[in-house]
Amino acid sequence: MRIVTIANQKGGAGKTTTVMNLASIVAENSRVLVADVDPQKSSAWWADRAGEELPFDVVDDTNPANLSRLRELDYDVVFVDTPGSLEGRDVLATVLEASDFVILPTEPSPLAFAPLISTINEVVLPSKVAYRVLLNKIDPRVPVELADAESLLDGAGLLRFKSAIREYKIHKMAPVEGKVVTQYADGDSRIAAKAREDYRRVALELTSFWANKESRAKVGA
Repeated sequence: MRIVTIANQKGGAGKTTTVMNLASIVAENSRVLVADVDPQKSSAWWADRAGEELPFDVVDDTNPANLSRLRELDYDVVFVDTPGSLEGRDVLATVLEASDFVILPTEPSPLAFAPLISTINEVVLPSKVAYRVLLNKIDPRVPVELADAESLLDGAGLLRFKSAIREYKIHKMAPVEGKVVTQYADGDSRIAAKAREDYRRVALELTSFWANKESRAKVGA
């Protein structure tokens, strides 16, 4: 089993959208669980809207100490949605103790990088858990936005995904409709296909990172 935590202490970075859509892509070939430890319960609310239609399971448990028990369950990958605030630092630190990998979604705005860097330096790096920053909400009409954001991250020495997630209106409506990216209606098939491709590329990078590495549970065994 791999436990993948989605984290950023800045709200609005797209953590829950990242959790739910990556989970749907990975669930095409694996048994997937989403664990919502965020007191706002955004993933759990999304799942409630979906009913029985999600291709993965969701648990709502705001006690991060219970994450270590998830390895006893019959899943291949667990994605963890964490609090998006500075007050959630202790929760995040506890979550990372049980995690194999951390994804840090961020908007491309320079103002979003300060809390991102703080999260990485003060919480992620001390945990010694592998991580990658995921550039999120990229305006597909402004190619320079992505290039500038990549340069800023590279200049700060932060590890990032080569892939990025573009911002489409279809993503904004998905939680209300209880849909994930693999279920987007093909009314606008071109946009739906592009949205799925973004997350598939990220999922491919993610699995390549741990292809030759043992999970934290096995290393500690």
